[in-house]
Parts: sequence; C-alpha cells; structure tokens
Amino acid sequence: MKFIIKCLPVFILGVILFVPSALADNTVKRIGGSTRYDTAVLAAKQSWGEAKTVIITGGTSYADAIAAAPLSYQKNAPLLFTNKDQLSAGTKKGLIDLKTKNVIIVGGTPAVSKNTENQIAKLGISVKRLSGSTRYATAAKVAGEMTRSSTALVVNGFVDADGMAAISYASAKKYPILFTNDSTLNGSTSNAIKSLGIKNTIVIGGTSSISSSLYNKLPNPSRISGKNRYNLSVNLAKKTGLSTGYTFVTNGFKEADTIVGGVLSAKQGRVHLLTNGDSLSKDVRTYIGSKNITSFTVIGSASSLSNNAASQLKNPVVGKTVFIDPGHGYQDSGATGNGLLEKNVNLDIATRLNNQLYGAGALTVMSRKGDTFDSLEERVNKGAKANADIFISVHANANDNSSANGTETYYDKTYQSANSLRLAQNIQPRMVSALGTRDRSVKTAGFYVIKYSKMPSVLLETGFVTSPIDANILKQSTKKDRLAAGITQGVSSYFR
Repeated sequence: MKFIIKCLPVFILGVILFVPSALADNTVKRIGGSTRYDTAVLAAKQSWGEAKTVIITGGTSYADAIAAAPLSYQKNAPLLFTNKDQLSAGTKKGLIDLKTKNVIIVGGTPAVSKNTENQIAKLGISVKRLSGSTRYATAAKVAGEMTRSSTALVVNGFVDADGMAAISYASAKKYPILFTNDSTLNGSTSNAIKSLGIKNTIVIGGTSSISSSLYNKLPNPSRISGKNRYNLSVNLAKKTGLSTGYTFVTNGFKEADTIVGGVLSAKQGRVHLLTNGDSLSKDVRTYIGSKNITSFTVIGSASSLSNNAASQLKNPVVGKTVFIDPGHGYQDSGATGNGLLEKNVNLDIATRLNNQLYGAGALTVMSRKGDTFDSLEERVNKGAKANADIFISVHANANDNSSANGTETYYDKTYQSANSLRLAQNIQPRMVSALGTRDRSVKTAGFYVIKYSKMPSVLLETGFVTSPIDANILKQSTKKDRLAAGITQGVSSYFR
C-alpha cells in the first residue's frame, strides 16, 4: 500500500505475544475396518452391545440394503453384510459377539446363497428371508414387514445415491422405501402402494431419477431433490429434524459405508451427510458452517473417506466463510518498487491463500480473481453479501526510505474490535515466521475496508516492495506458499 495512505493516524500497540488457544480442534471419530463387512460390524457395536435381531444383505446388493435400512431402524437391528456364497468371517464373529438370536436376510439367493443362510442357522440363529424376484418386489416385501405408514418414499431402484442419502430420513420418519425406474411404475411397487394403503409419496431425486410424468401418477406426491448427491443429503438433513450435536459423514460413492452410516445415524438420531471421498463438498461445508457442527463420526477406512477429508472436518475453519480481498487492481497498481507491482503481489498471495484455506475446509470468496478493480465500498459490500465470517485484505507496503522493511497487521476498532484484534494476533506471528521478515507487530488504523466491514477484519501488509530485502522475499514462490500456509494456520487458530 502506498506510503501516503499509511500516514493515517496509527496507534501502535507494541509487541503482542501470541498465546496458543487452549481450545481444541473439532472432534473426528473414524469407524472403519479392513473390509466392508468389518466396518459394518464395528459400526453396529457403536450402538448395540447386544442385538437380538440382525438384518443381513449381500455385500454388493445395495438396493436390498437401502430397502432394508428403515426396517433395521424399526426392528432395532443393526444391518450387516456378507459374501454371497459363504458367511463372511467378520460378520460371523459379529453375530456371535452381538449374541444374535434372529437374522432377517433381505434379498434372494443370487445375493445371499442358501449355503450362507445355512451357515447362519448353524450358529443357532433363527433365519427369515425377505425377497422377491426383483429389487422392486424385495422392497415391497420389506415394506410389508414395517409398521404401517400412510407415506412412503419412492426412489429409482437403480440410482443408489438417492436411496443412500434418504436412509436416515426414511428411518426417522418410519417411511418404507419403494423402488421404481425413471419413467414407469413397476407392478410390485404399484401393488404395494395399494395394499399398504399409501396415501402420500415422497419422491427422492430430480427428474433425471424419476420423471415428471411418473411423479404425477403417484398418490399425493412431493419431491426432495438436489443438484448432486451431496446437496441431496444436505436437503434431506434439513428435513429430518435430527440432531447435529455430532454428525455422520461418509463418502457418497462408497455404497456400503454410506448405507451403514445411514443406519447408524438413524439409530443415534443424528444427521448423516454424503461428501466427496477426497475433499469435503461445498454443500456439506456450507451446512456444517450454518449449524456450527464441531463433532463428527466418519464411516469407512482412509481409502473410503480420506485422511485429508477427515482433517478438514477436524479443522475449526471448516464451513467458515473467509472473504479474501487482494488490494488494488487494474488501473490502481498500488505500491511499486524493485520490479514489483503491489496489485500483482497481492493477487498472487491472495490466490495461494484462497487455495490453502479451501484445502483446509473453509468456504472462500475473493473480491477479485484477476486484474480487475473494485472500489473500497464495493469490496466491503461484497464481503457483506458473502455473509463472511472474517474479512482479510492482502497488501504490500512501501516507503520512501528503502531501508524500511517488515511485516505488520492492521485492525480497526469500529466493529468487532476484540475479535479483529484476536484475528490479527493469530495471523501476524505466523506471517513473520513464514517469511522471515522483521516483525512490525499488530496495529490499529482506519483503513476503509476494515473500518466498514462489520465482521472481524484485518489488513495484512506482507512486506515492503520498496525494500530490496522484502522484495526479494515477495518474489519467491516458496516463500509465498509458506506465507499462505501461515495465514491459514492463523485463521484456523482464530476459530478454535
């Protein structure tokens, strides 16, 4: 920022020691075994010390498992998987550990063989099978075993994502899940709707899953959809009324883990969210931020839901909206010196910061992503429109004296004074450490963007482009990466 601007009255606070927060990161618990069978057993043991009744489906028969999930909730029975031709070792041990007396197999012998059924029976367990000639017929059979409801969910039986997302919702509402295809109502489903006295239907998924023409043929229909499976899980979570005190999270493309997560979340009365296996989806981040969720259980090993996604959940910045303002731009170059234009330095650092914060789990919004210009008022308005939790303006400094150098952070006392100070105190030492620059401390100043932004706000002066020492640092990509990482760490610490 040009020196003439810096001549605004500044109150120097002096040296402020950074004291790490005593508060902890978010809580993340992982339930995951070496196989889907082991994961299901581990999940069952989280809520059932003993389970008189257990529901078993084929390990890859996801339609059967989706249909069985609401029955699992009503029977207070965990849902376990098995291999087709023989009882999986982990499942066998699970049945013994849970002291199971009754097993309900959902699905025909192509999914769970007669041999597997016999192996279960040899454990002294009574076995009952619910199956039909198709997935539609099996779902209808399961619905017939449930407590009668005048409402049913209707899901495309070949779109697993819709059914998986709906498990906790269907279970909590005690609605059966019936299947159809995208354009015609299967006879088994039609008969079930009539025989079960279904008066209301809730279609899960958009028109690509179940067409408008089919929708209009259903009794008193309504629809819950989303732009993708992640968004659908969020929309369903908003309708369940389930607790977000802690929340279940699964990879929306790992069917077995997600079905188990739906069953367990329903049992515990908790929200269940589907996300990407490598990095939390934007919809999930937004929901987490809106509900201020700080405790999570993930289902599946790291190969299912990555350690990176789990780390994002653990980071207190997850779901927080950070507005990043690269100062100056276009016709306003800002400070100049040593071959550097401040506007370019600001954008480069801000872009790296944006990537780092998003990688940490935050929601990020930038005032500009290219060489464009917004007035100071427009920048403030953009931050307000983004409903940002914090506002960070990125700048570089200048002085007529080339020996002036170092890094400093400014805040204003007009709004959120204490929180802005705390944000500045968390960021400043980490910037200095990352760059190896002189610590010019935290200061107050009435710069427009931090004076009129009503959320906690800081303005960062990363270094002096007029200083040969600082300019050399600001030209190094590795240093700027370290700077972005340091600021990100400071923001995370602020939210602890």
